[in-house]
Amino acid sequence: MQPTAGLSETGPHKRTLRQQTLRAMLVLVLLLELAFAGVALLFVLMPMAQRSADDLAGLMVLSAQTWAELPPQTRPAFQQELHNRYRLSLLPDMQPPADNGMTHGLYIGFVEQSLQQRTGHAVYFRQQTDAQGHIWLWTSIPAGGRDIGVGFDTGRIQTQPIRALLIGLALTLPLSFLLALWWARRISRPLVSMEQAAAGLARGDTPQRLSQSGPREIANLAAHFNQMAERIDALLQARTTLLVGVSHDLRSPLARIRLALELQRMAPTPERLDQIERDVLAMDRLIGEVLALARGLRAQAAEDLVLKPWLQERLQMHDEWATSRGATLGVQCPDDLHAWVDDAALQRVVDNFLTNAVHYAAGPITLQAGPGSSPGRVRIAVLDRGPGVPADQLDAVFAPFTRLDSARTPGHGSGLGLAIARQLAQQHGWEVGLQQRDGGGLIAWVEAPVSPIHLV
Repeated sequence: MQPTAGLSETGPHKRTLRQQTLRAMLVLVLLLELAFAGVALLFVLMPMAQRSADDLAGLMVLSAQTWAELPPQTRPAFQQELHNRYRLSLLPDMQPPADNGMTHGLYIGFVEQSLQQRTGHAVYFRQQTDAQGHIWLWTSIPAGGRDIGVGFDTGRIQTQPIRALLIGLALTLPLSFLLALWWARRISRPLVSMEQAAAGLARGDTPQRLSQSGPREIANLAAHFNQMAERIDALLQARTTLLVGVSHDLRSPLARIRLALELQRMAPTPERLDQIERDVLAMDRLIGEVLALARGLRAQAAEDLVLKPWLQERLQMHDEWATSRGATLGVQCPDDLHAWVDDAALQRVVDNFLTNAVHYAAGPITLQAGPGSSPGRVRIAVLDRGPGVPADQLDAVFAPFTRLDSARTPGHGSGLGLAIARQLAQQHGWEVGLQQRDGGGLIAWVEAPVSPIHLV
C-alpha cells in the first residue's frame, strides 16, 4: 500500500521544530545585522568618512597654498611641522600623477572627489613606500603658479568601517547561533514533551500530565491536553467499571433464569415463568441503561423553559407512585423563573432525583427552584427527609454501579441513574451534586443557566 501524502510528511526527512526555529532565527538575526550594518554605513559611517575626507583634502590644498606664499627661508620649518603633526609632506614642482588604474577604498575615493572639486580638474594618486615601510599617497596641487606635490601617510587613516563591519558579523554570528539554539530548545521542549505524551496516548498508554509552564499559548495548550488526558483517563476507568458492573449485574438474573428453567422442566409453574420474565426485563433495562451511558446522550438545542409549570408537570408524573409509597410531593418556585436548557435532558436528571427520593424517603418531598450559586444560574433541587447519604460518599455515588451498603437501601436499581445524570450535566455545561440536609435527609440539585432573555 502506498503511503498517503499526509503520512509522508511526518517522515524523517521533515525538519523538526527545533531545526526550523534555529534556521529561521539565524536567518532573521543575519538579516537584522546586515540591515543594521547597512543603515550604519549609509547614515553614519559614510557621512563621517566624507566629512573626514573633505577635511583632509582641505588641509592638503591649504598646505600647498601656504607653502607657496611663505618666504623661502621658512618653508623647510613649515614642511617639518606638517610632517610631524599631520603626517603630510610637500614636494615642489611635482608632475601631476596620471591615471594608472589604481583602485582605492571609499575613503581615498572621497578624498579624490573633494580635491577635484577644489582644484577644478581630475586628481589621481600614486603610491610610494618610504624608508620606514610606510605607504604614502601623492598627488599634485596647483598653487602659486606651480604644481606642488602633497602626500600623506596612509597610516593616519585609522578607521576601517568595512573591516569593522565584517569583524562585527564574524563575532556576533556565533553568539547569535548560541542564542538561537537556546531559544529553539526553549520553544520546542514543551512541544516535544507534548508530542511524546500524544504518541504514548496513541499507543494506549496511560495519559501523561504536562507541565503548564512557559508562554501563555504553550501553557494553555498543555492545560487543554491535560484536560483531554483526564477525560480519557476517566473514560478508561469508567469503561472498566462499566464492564465489571455489567458482568456482575447480569450474572445474578442469569443464574436465577438457569435455575428456574431447570425447575420448570421438572415441575412447571406459572410463578417461575413470571420470575423468568421479570429477570429478562431487568436484564433488558440494565442493558438499555448501559448502552445509554456508554454511547452518551446527544445534547439537544437549549430553549427557554418556564420552570414552575414544568416542575408541576414533573410532580404530577410521579404523584400517584409517591402516594402509594407514603410520600407527598410539593413545588416551591417563583412564577417568573426561567431556565435555558435542553428540556429532555433536564427532565431525565430531575426524574432520577425524584425517583430516588420517592424510593428511599416517605413523607414530604419538595421540588424546589431558585437562584443558583452564581449570577446567571438557576438551581433545581429535590429535598427529602430520608436516611440521607454519608458525607464521605456524596460524590462517590455518581460513579457507575455504585450502591451504598448503609443509609440508602442496597440493591435498588442498576446504580447507573446518577452516573447518567452527571454525564448529562457535563454534556450541557450544568452542575449536579448532593448535600446533606439540616435536620436529616438529602438535597439532590442541578444548576443550569438562566434564560438569556430574562437576564437582568
